[in-house]
Amino acid sequence: MNLADLDFTVSFPAIRGIQAKREYYLVMCPLRHVTRLFSFDEKGEVPAEMRAQRVLNQSRVPEIARYIIENNDNYCLSAITASVDGDIEFIPTSERRGNRNIGTLIVPMEARFIVNDGQHRRAALQLALEECPELADETIAVVLFIDAGLKRSQQMFADLNKHAVRPTRSLGILYDQRDPMAGMVRNLIQRVPIFEGWTEIEKTTISNRSTKIFTLSNIYQATQMLLEKNKKDPVFEEDETLAYEFWTEMTTHIPEWQQIADGDVVAVALRENYLHVHGVVLKAMGIAGADLLKHYPDDWQTRLKRLKKINWSRRNEALWEGRAMELGKIRRSQDNIRLTTNVLKKRLGLDLNDEEAILEANFEKPKRNRK
Repeated sequence: MNLADLDFTVSFPAIRGIQAKREYYLVMCPLRHVTRLFSFDEKGEVPAEMRAQRVLNQSRVPEIARYIIENNDNYCLSAITASVDGDIEFIPTSERRGNRNIGTLIVPMEARFIVNDGQHRRAALQLALEECPELADETIAVVLFIDAGLKRSQQMFADLNKHAVRPTRSLGILYDQRDPMAGMVRNLIQRVPIFEGWTEIEKTTISNRSTKIFTLSNIYQATQMLLEKNKKDPVFEEDETLAYEFWTEMTTHIPEWQQIADGDVVAVALRENYLHVHGVVLKAMGIAGADLLKHYPDDWQTRLKRLKKINWSRRNEALWEGRAMELGKIRRSQDNIRLTTNVLKKRLGLDLNDEEAILEANFEKPKRNRK
């Protein structure tokens, strides 16, 4: 019997393809059907060995839903991958050679769809549709495989995720057109002398032989701390002006920054011998800078000159060991950032807040005990 003659079927515009000698289909599914057709074990009540996907991470769902809702005129969701276990039928648009793999996929209503990859997108769509029902007639691509049993579905999940690599944080900032802070920082790295040409814009780590000294990610976070901005906060022209002035002024008070901006020292030597080109110190500068701008808005430039007296050398273990370094190696934990911030705030004549004072006291206590 032709499935198209049955009343209890669902049909999709589809393209047929071949992978690993098996047919699969790319279908366009209206969002209103996604949550009803594609199921998975949301609560994780089925044992892991009997499931074909991970347990839903409930904390991710509202974030994706909010993204869809707030950008309902320009959101972008990648395809869901699923398996179907029923008898399906593909009807080509025509038998002409160029059209044999374009047509309609007919699936009986009793068929079961299992999500192999994209369960968080599926759950987020359900949540988004509750607030924005006008999205119901929009579509999402679904890559649909014929179900070959649990083991095959589990292998599909493993294969789909084995080679998935998230973009680096720096690359995300470079390409993010929605985040106003990202846009501002992209401008900064083209204007501030110590950032221009010396910023690694794709990676979040810098190789030993790299000619770069900062990462875009670290500049972003340090500037965010300097301006005390969250990701969704608006960024104004005066914010960019202030950030530009701060980082440019900072350059004049760190001799090695000035040297590299002038081309008198190579990046490798700077990273090997000094701490001020590492993220832990850059972020500490941002935090201390925010306090400086808050308490001395009119003469912060004058006070910033006090940083000239700091010995930034990694050999200066008396100052930096346990703060920016541990056993001579750079450390990037929150405590390392805050203990480094304490050094800068003291040099700038700024009071430590209660949390910073407690951390500092705990840091100094072993030294006093040894005496």
